[in-house]
Amino acid sequence: MALKDTYERISQRLINFWDYASEGVWADHRDTPKVNIIKTINLAVRTFMSSDLQNKAGALTYQTLLAIVPALALLFAIGRGFGFGNLLQDELLKYFPSQRKALEIAFSFVDSTLAQASEGIFVGVGIVFLLWTIISLLSNVELIFNQVWNVQVDRSFTRKVVDYLAICIILPILMICSGGLQILMSSTIQHLLPYDFITPLLSGLFDFMSVVFAWLFFAGAYMLIPNAKVKLKNALIAGVIAGTAFQALQWLFVSGQLYVSKYNAIYGSFSFLPLLLIWMQFSWLICLAGALVCHAAQNIAMYSYSRHVRDISVSYRIEVTVSLLSLIVKRFKADEAPLNADGISSTYRLPWRVVSESINTLIKAGLVTRVMPEGERDMVNQLPIQPSMSLDHYTLGFVLERLTNFGESDFVETLPTLFPKVVSEMDSLRDTMLKSASTTLIVDL
Repeated sequence: MALKDTYERISQRLINFWDYASEGVWADHRDTPKVNIIKTINLAVRTFMSSDLQNKAGALTYQTLLAIVPALALLFAIGRGFGFGNLLQDELLKYFPSQRKALEIAFSFVDSTLAQASEGIFVGVGIVFLLWTIISLLSNVELIFNQVWNVQVDRSFTRKVVDYLAICIILPILMICSGGLQILMSSTIQHLLPYDFITPLLSGLFDFMSVVFAWLFFAGAYMLIPNAKVKLKNALIAGVIAGTAFQALQWLFVSGQLYVSKYNAIYGSFSFLPLLLIWMQFSWLICLAGALVCHAAQNIAMYSYSRHVRDISVSYRIEVTVSLLSLIVKRFKADEAPLNADGISSTYRLPWRVVSESINTLIKAGLVTRVMPEGERDMVNQLPIQPSMSLDHYTLGFVLERLTNFGESDFVETLPTLFPKVVSEMDSLRDTMLKSASTTLIVDL
């Protein structure tokens, strides 16, 4: 009997914890590490299950396969220009030990590509094709990252070209510097420590450095690629998680000799190809999952009241929207600095999601506008909001008319014929409501 009671008590606790972790945690507004961790995991898992990351990872795997040779050709062209071609090759083999066979075959393709680079029309068309392949891959990565961050506007084309080319040029230089630094550290340690300590110390140190490099690589990607302001702390947290998972994946592929032998028996000399595709698929899945963790860690507060916002009534949504418009108008009249959605949410402790949706509604209705420098399209979601017309226009009746009438209407031609009394009464009720509120200024509310 006692055992049964213990079992029921434990089961009930597990059920209660599941209910809290899956839904109830969003009604808990305590700012404690335990609550924030549960919210982060909840949001990351929920987004992972609903964002179809498997298909996105598969699409990126296909594009990466097309971009391998052009990307390596660009890397080696820069590396050999500095006289570090062999060092760059050794660094790639060291960073991706599980793909040694695939890299060796790719290196042979790169040699053929570079050998033909100075002949005929390939000089112009070939270079354009190489750059287009790489930029196309990076552009799609940015698109998926923007979808994770709910960013609707991409970088401008000029910014894409400049940023992506900078990545393609800086990456090989960083790899060369990393290899040179390891050689310098190796020679320095050999002079400082006895020989018996050198081998295990260097081995452990370089293994740890490769893990740190993976952390920094993923953290940099999460911070720089999406067209949003990502905090360094959240990028580092996600970078450590994704980098560690990536290193674990490397170890599994390197140590899984049994599966490699089975693939060799099935595919023969082409066994590296399915293994490469599987490795790419899991690598992109880890990368995208880390982006979800980064977004979740930074936007916990934005998903408070998520259930309430999802089921918000029409009248309450209008009430919240008018209240936000009143706030924006009053700040403008008082010559206070305009705020964006994040600023309004944090300053006045309002749910970010309802603030963001209400501001988008006000923008579509033409009641407010974003303060955007001329010709600038980057970070549109981060731009502050201000009134779009003179404050005298903002009467309650005018605002309600704009909010209730923007969008498509009167497109069902048979509605007045089928339901004439309904249409007449609704029009009369709307006119009465708007007339009674026609003289009330929003700024006075």
